[in-house]
This record gives sequence, C-alpha cells and structure tokens, in this order.
Amino acid sequence: MKKLLVVFIIAVILYTGNTWIKTTEVIIESEKLPATFDGLKIAQISDLHDATFGEKQMKLVQKIIDTKPDVIFITGDLIDSNRYELQNSLDMVEQLILVAPVYYVTGNHEIATNDVDYIKNSLIDLGVIVLSNEEKSIEKDGEKIRVIGIEDPLNGVSVADALSSFEQTEDFTLVLSHRPETFQAYVENKLDVVFAGHAHGGQFRIPGVGGLVAPGQGLFPTFTSGLYEDNGTNMIVSRGLGNSIIPIRIFNTPEIIVVMLKNEK
Repeated sequence: MKKLLVVFIIAVILYTGNTWIKTTEVIIESEKLPATFDGLKIAQISDLHDATFGEKQMKLVQKIIDTKPDVIFITGDLIDSNRYELQNSLDMVEQLILVAPVYYVTGNHEIATNDVDYIKNSLIDLGVIVLSNEEKSIEKDGEKIRVIGIEDPLNGVSVADALSSFEQTEDFTLVLSHRPETFQAYVENKLDVVFAGHAHGGQFRIPGVGGLVAPGQGLFPTFTSGLYEDNGTNMIVSRGLGNSIIPIRIFNTPEIIVVMLKNEK
C-alpha cells in the first residue's frame, strides 16, 4: 500500500507539473519610464512548444485574459520543430490578438523548422507584430517607449551583433529575445527590461538550488527563472509552458509572467 501511495504521489507531481499554469507577477520600477506608461501591464508567454491547454487553448487563453494585459509578448518557441503543429499554437494567438496587441520574436525551434517565413507570415496575417531584429515604438499621450525584437541566433546572427545595429538612446527600452544566456550583451547595451525564455526553468527544479539543465547553459544553469538585474538592466526569464526533447517537468510548473511597469518617482 505504501509503495502504491508513493507511486500515486509521484504521478500527481509529474502530471500537475506539466498541466497547471502559474501566473507570476513582477514589478519593474524605473525613473526612466515615462509617466504616461506608469502601470503598463505586459503578459509574457514563452516556449509553448505546441503544448495544449484545453480545447483550442482556452485554459491558457483565459489565464491570460484574467491578467488584463495592455500588451502581450511571445518570446519564441511557439511551436516545436520535433512535432510542428502550427495551428495548435495559432488557436491561442487568434484569441489573444483580440485581448491586446501581441508582439513576437522567434525561438530556435521556429528557425529549425526551415519554415520560419511561413510561421511569421501566419502570425502577421492574424495581426501580430513580428520583430526580426527590428524595433517599434509604443506611443501614449505624446510619450513613447521602444520595443526591440531579437531574432533567434540560430538564424546566423548573434544576439550581440543584432543588438549592435540598434542606436542607443535615452528612451525606455523593452527587448524581446529568446536567449537568456546572453545576459551580458543586454547589460552592455544598457537595455532596460529584457524578456527571455528558452531555459524551460531548468526542466527539473531542485528546491533550494534551482534548475538542473538548460539549453545553451548546460548543467546547473545560471539564468532559468525569474528576475535578474545588473547595472540597471532587468532580465525576466520565463519558465515557459511546454516541453521539447525532455517530455516532463519536475517542481517546475508552466507559467505566464505578468510584468507591471512603474514610474519610480
């Protein structure tokens, strides 16, 4: 009986660790943020990897709707190159575009499909703002903030080289970039807030230690989950929603992140 109970508990941990969705809230304060953007709420989604959360992704969509976002960021690996079911991910995007403006950058899995142009065009057709080493401005009451999107470096352009093409300005700057392991490149370019994913939270999280393994970082990676800060640059790393080569998570609930920007007075 005890053995059966242990097996049951382990099974519950494994199941819930892949199907529950946690909402993580982060507040970023900056005196650089224009006053008109005080309270701006950004929902970040990353690394869906073609996972499914309810019929037509309704469980996930409702979670995001409940956060009442002003803007939605998708930071790569919307699909998984190993199973590639684009419509499964588009089911989510079709609904989110009705909630708030959606910005998107590629992850390595989109590039790996060799079908990245079709993926981008499908998203553009839905009204998504796709940023491929490009920038846009969000304007409000005569003030603006910058939004930069970095294409995943699997396309042949490193994050550092992509960032070097952007002018450094005094404008408050948000960056969507799939890769957290290039944190120092973001710091060196004096970026304000970076939204990243890719690490899957370290896949297996060890209480009191952190993530076990992450692509691009190996064992006991540094950047797997939460907020990292250095010299005024804040990087938020999402644990993501789905799985790829390793099919399960342990102590690593899928998450969406909600970031509120505050004007530090």
